[in-house]
Amino acid sequence: MVSEQEILNTIALTRINYFTLSGLLQIYRMLGSATAVIENRNNIKDVIPDASDRLIEALKQLDEPMKRAEVEMEYDIQHDILPLTLIDERYPQRLKEVDDAPLMLFYKGNADLNQKRVINIIGTRQCTIYGQDLIRKFIQELKTLCPKVLIVSGLAYGVDIHAHDEALKYGYETVGVLAHGLDDLYPRRHMSTANKMVNQGGLLSEFLTQTNADKMNFVRRNRIVAGMSDASILIESAKKGGGLITTEISQSYGRDVFAFPGRVGDIYSEGCNNLIRNNGAAMITCAKDFVEAMGWQEDALLFKAQSKGIERQLFPELSNEEQKIVDVLTRNNDLQLNFIAVQAGLSIQQATSILFMLEMKGIIKTLAGGMYHLLK
Repeated sequence: MVSEQEILNTIALTRINYFTLSGLLQIYRMLGSATAVIENRNNIKDVIPDASDRLIEALKQLDEPMKRAEVEMEYDIQHDILPLTLIDERYPQRLKEVDDAPLMLFYKGNADLNQKRVINIIGTRQCTIYGQDLIRKFIQELKTLCPKVLIVSGLAYGVDIHAHDEALKYGYETVGVLAHGLDDLYPRRHMSTANKMVNQGGLLSEFLTQTNADKMNFVRRNRIVAGMSDASILIESAKKGGGLITTEISQSYGRDVFAFPGRVGDIYSEGCNNLIRNNGAAMITCAKDFVEAMGWQEDALLFKAQSKGIERQLFPELSNEEQKIVDVLTRNNDLQLNFIAVQAGLSIQQATSILFMLEMKGIIKTLAGGMYHLLK
């Protein structure tokens, strides 16, 4: 558990505005915590020889940032907001990997941000009837193919709000990433949906309270939407738009990008069609296309097995390959796929298939961050 002092120190660091986000993140990662950064602020050159004079001076003037952090912390406690530092295991682990991850996130909700499957659904704020139908049919079909997926969007007009509403309707947890603090909501018209999401998903932001929904904040918000997801799905977009910015960020993070095509000449299909034409996104026409492209076909089978209450066999019959993985996890439990594959002498594809069978047998379970846990 991250200490209250570490949370305060991290909030304070985010108040230093002289430096780029990536610069602060580099320093933070180098020292391992906000507390370590602050403890070494008077001899920062010994730790980081190429630290700028401006950075050194800013780190010495932390009185105002610390006071602001205390105000923020008090508000969060009073309003059931969870502050998540970069070293908190509840922080989205996919997002943690990227080069411009936020030092701090503020979260109000009940969904696990590190679920096995996380996607974002994005697009124009001028969503047409065609786009609305695509969202509804996609989520409806996805529910039968992948019953447990966290759906992320930006709670904006158009595609975002329709994605959140359909996710709620079909029983998915859904998280809205905001471009302002959690003491407000923009647009106010979406308050009813936001209130439902707190109990079936959540609201997430990197911004402190009293932060306005400025234009630049929406661009910053998009990197969180992209970074915390396995894949981005563009529904409709004009030639330029926020959805295209998110897909570009997703590509830079090495995440999968998909787009629905539209009729030639339609203004809000132009962005999707161009993206597909230029190989910036894989074309999909339904959820089945998406699930097959992601290799998630086994999700429905596993969900059905788990819902029937399959329990671990006391003495299961294991193949040689299954026993290799069990042996690996017996020696060192809670490992990610790539480590398991290497230690068991298997390919990633083999290990993925075997881990699925072991999960079906009730021998292992998946944890946040793509970790596999041997049940003992």
